[in-house]
Amino acid sequence: MMIRPCQPGRQAVTCRNPPSRLLFHAGHRSMVDTRRRVLGVTLMLCLWGGTCFGQSTGHGNPLDRAAGFHPSIQALVSTDNGTLYAGSFGFGMFFSSDDGATWESINTGLDARFILCLSADAKGTVYAGSVRRGVFRTKEDGKTWEAISAGLRPVEIKSLLARHGNVYAGTGKGVYHWTEATEQWTAVASGLEQTLIASLVMTDDFRLFAGTAGRGLLQIDTTRPGAATWRTVGDPFVDPKERLIHTHVRVTVVSPDQRLYVGTQDGGIYQSKDFGKTWRSIGRSLPNDSIRGIVSTQSALYVATGRGMYKKNVQDSKWVPINAGLTELSIQVLMGTPQGALYVGTSAGAFRSQDAGAHWVNISEGLGLYYSMPRPYF
Repeated sequence: MMIRPCQPGRQAVTCRNPPSRLLFHAGHRSMVDTRRRVLGVTLMLCLWGGTCFGQSTGHGNPLDRAAGFHPSIQALVSTDNGTLYAGSFGFGMFFSSDDGATWESINTGLDARFILCLSADAKGTVYAGSVRRGVFRTKEDGKTWEAISAGLRPVEIKSLLARHGNVYAGTGKGVYHWTEATEQWTAVASGLEQTLIASLVMTDDFRLFAGTAGRGLLQIDTTRPGAATWRTVGDPFVDPKERLIHTHVRVTVVSPDQRLYVGTQDGGIYQSKDFGKTWRSIGRSLPNDSIRGIVSTQSALYVATGRGMYKKNVQDSKWVPINAGLTELSIQVLMGTPQGALYVGTSAGAFRSQDAGAHWVNISEGLGLYYSMPRPYF
């Protein structure tokens, strides 16, 4: 029996995530809401990107049809006016104008129900990336959608970035840039045609960083369109304990003071103060190394993992769990707002904290209860 951590793209293997649990990984196949016992071992499902269902610390199966389940929230974004959008795995998009107290399903014009990523520009336009259905964006009313997928291959859109008047898409076949004049996506540069881009971020000097599944962190100078090439960023991400090199980058974040943070698939967090030239491991002491989200503020660093939320104050090196009220610990996405609120999307709904993570409120009621999954996306 093969044992290894759950990773995107793995097909039908027995894997371990976290180390104390055996999980069945279904790779890019459909979700299953039952558990089986094979050779005396309980096998469970890991969704695309690492969502795992089955046994969890103190929580039941969120896909229990008898009890109903809230949708798995894979993406969150907030516009400058405070409007909140949530992208789900199987049930499309949701909209809230009251911090998640109520939700409205907004799928008109959205020919996709499996949403993987969201981004919003300064004008309030929201972009949604889907599994094999391309990219969509909101129209003027903010609640209806139009497809903008010309030039993209029919693969997953794993990351989106709307920044400095530009829109970039990280796909299963590299990074693309949207040109409004031609209404077309084009590859930013060659060399990533067979690379999954899990995360995108841009620094103030217009350097675009791409977190990849298997090739580490790459960067390109977007001020030189057509001339610049992708290159590996600085030192590799080396595990300080096991001395392993981690190349699966799941999360990439830039702080207001231009520090870079990278969250890996199973190797913790790394920080750079020199735009990626050198890196320092800062999260190896976390109880779970699968990083799902990072939010950096002036006073603290917040990290979402496959087993809950953690916080580290700037002056302290110790990670503290902050899960009071968080009844589902399998987090898929973490988002912070300029007003200081924190939101997480989990395998079973969404939660909000307005006191720096000290307490969490379940805001899933308006997302609805479901008793079956829609048809698979492939």
